[in-house]
Amino acid sequence: MNRVEKNRIIFVFTCFCLFFFLVLGKAFKVQLIDASDLIVRANSQFLRQVTVYPKRGNIYDRNGHALALNVQTYSIFTIPKSTNGKNDVYKTLAKIVPELSYNEMMSNIKKRKKFTWIGRKLKLTKTQVERIKELKGIFIEGTPERTYPNHELLSQVVGFVGLDNSGLSGLEFMFDKELKGTPVTLKYTIDNKGRPIKFESHQDVTAQAKDIYLTIDKDIQGMAEKYLKEAVIKHDADKGGIGVIDVATGEVLAVANYPTFDPNDVRGSSPDSRKLSFAIEPFEPGSTFKIFTAASAIEHKVTKINSTYYAEQGRMKVGSHWINEAEAHEKFEWISVADIIKFSSNVGTTKIAFDLTFPKLKETLISLNFGNKTGIEVPGESRGIFTEADNVTPLSLSNISFGQGIATTGIQIMSAYAAIANGGEYIKPTLIKRDHNLVTVSELEPENENQLTKRKRVFSESTANDMTSALIGAVEKGTGGNAQIPHFQIAGKTATAQRVDKNGGYKGYVSGFVGYPVNVDKRFVIAVYIDNPKKGGYYGGVVAAPVFRNLAEYMLYKNKDISKIAEHEDNDYDLKKVKSNIDIVQLKEAGTRSIVPGLVPNLIGLDKVTISNIAAKLNMSVTHKGMGVVSEQYPLAGTPITETTVVRLEYSPPTYE
Repeated sequence: MNRVEKNRIIFVFTCFCLFFFLVLGKAFKVQLIDASDLIVRANSQFLRQVTVYPKRGNIYDRNGHALALNVQTYSIFTIPKSTNGKNDVYKTLAKIVPELSYNEMMSNIKKRKKFTWIGRKLKLTKTQVERIKELKGIFIEGTPERTYPNHELLSQVVGFVGLDNSGLSGLEFMFDKELKGTPVTLKYTIDNKGRPIKFESHQDVTAQAKDIYLTIDKDIQGMAEKYLKEAVIKHDADKGGIGVIDVATGEVLAVANYPTFDPNDVRGSSPDSRKLSFAIEPFEPGSTFKIFTAASAIEHKVTKINSTYYAEQGRMKVGSHWINEAEAHEKFEWISVADIIKFSSNVGTTKIAFDLTFPKLKETLISLNFGNKTGIEVPGESRGIFTEADNVTPLSLSNISFGQGIATTGIQIMSAYAAIANGGEYIKPTLIKRDHNLVTVSELEPENENQLTKRKRVFSESTANDMTSALIGAVEKGTGGNAQIPHFQIAGKTATAQRVDKNGGYKGYVSGFVGYPVNVDKRFVIAVYIDNPKKGGYYGGVVAAPVFRNLAEYMLYKNKDISKIAEHEDNDYDLKKVKSNIDIVQLKEAGTRSIVPGLVPNLIGLDKVTISNIAAKLNMSVTHKGMGVVSEQYPLAGTPITETTVVRLEYSPPTYE
């Protein structure tokens, strides 16, 4: 082999090696360095994936009445190039769905060749859906829409969702994760035109979202809102709040503010009307606070319920300031602790506080959660305003003792009164019905140790009973006379607190009343306040006490407490007024109907849960078709029920007046 041939072989071998290493390097780069990027690019050409959430969970009251549910709506879209320029299809669509304007559709799709929405969340019939599916180039997909069948009822608690079905306020926001459920990712293969031809993964997502059952009683809620609204309008007030709590369990049976809003029409409401101010906006409670000063003094054995104080004839100097009674004509001299509560003496309460001292009073108030959040399931709950100082000046102590210089929320006051009504135990208030084990307290993140304690003793039973007796006196012989209900003992306290204005001074009043019936099997506390009344007086006994009386009277009748008392009394008590309150529950917002055994009831406008309960009571067979609330029923209401009777119900999305 000569030198030339040898050089050629070396050259070829070198080129071969260079080519081999080049290929090897390219393979290394493709398989290791660029692998992930290339896989993504490859998958993007024939694989698609979409994140799917299950149907949003519903929200019910304690008896299973729907407060927030889903109805089926449809969204329509097109890919203009798929219609081959034929506009007749859009004219046909406009005839099928009158809500869609042909001219608007053409304006939207002009100069567009790709995906274009034509209509979002439309309420369509089954016939309309089938006809739309036959149109070439027009596509339709089902979209669940959140609806609130009771409109304003409990709207500030329930809240609302956005276009993407994510919670934006209230319980919809606070429990958004539980209500939305766990999403799944669906992968599918597409052809060269982007059409799905094969699903690579499929998971059932129908049972992954949670329903929530509330402690709220829908009927009581409806009546509470009615009476609150009437009082705010009657007295030309800025707003008002009301709450009802079961003192044995801490379950909130009703809570509301007025003005309120319809979550089906959020845009038509103001931001202020969407807030549950009862738990969010603190105010000076005024005289309803005096009971805690007296209870703290008795609990600390500083005084007794029958101990007497000299009330300085209605005027007492503290430092350089004068403490006066609410009414100039009230010139009390020697007055007992019970009478200090009964007649709402500022001077008497101040003297109790001075004997008690601030550290001991603060200890009691902290144990009642003043200055801390109660932990109720309301986004943005306020802690109120309460000093963190170990001690305060005599003037500040005087003011705090009768409800000035401290700000509380309605839920704080109501829960603290429940601790007196139930015999001395503070119970954390709640809106979630725990029995269903769907959403539990452990799913919330408490912000302080007080929220971890569901139940704790604050007062002895003896102290609580003393306070109840004093509060009965305040209603029967003191400032709360307008809260009296015949044949019931009512314990309660009025408040006419000065109202803090935006400039830091006082302007106007907040009229309040907190009370509970005593001689009943199940005690409940009702707290009412009316903010800045301008007509018909401003005293708590005149403005707020009647609201308490009306609602308590309704609840006592609903709980059949009136009937229990009537069994043991021989009297001519006229129940017509109370019964008239019950009739109001038959309003559309209350969601209840009269039920006559043996006759088909009127089921129009009710949801499936309510109907199932009614059917079980009447031993009546029913069939369901569609989603939402009942729009048609056969046979009609009043038809006799026989063994062969089957009530056929058709459902559709709720309509709003």
